[in-house]
Amino acid sequence: ETFLEAGNPTLDLLRVQPGVPIDDAYEHVSVLLGYIKHLVREGDMEDDHKLLGSADYLLAMAKALMNDIELAKNKLH
Repeated sequence: ETFLEAGNPTLDLLRVQPGVPIDDAYEHVSVLLGYIKHLVREGDMEDDHKLLGSADYLLAMAKALMNDIELAKNKLH
């Protein structure tokens, strides 16, 4: 599952580009998850639904990247 599809036939809008080392991709997703965690904490403390909505959107992006990384890892093995 990748994040967002567009066009006809559909194309994945968000994925790890070929040639990007898996460890580097993991590191970037880890940083993204850290920012998401901050948004969730702030959104919860401030009862700010925009922050929580942003976190949810970014979490879907992070999940798509993780799924793409896993697909790439499986192709290597």
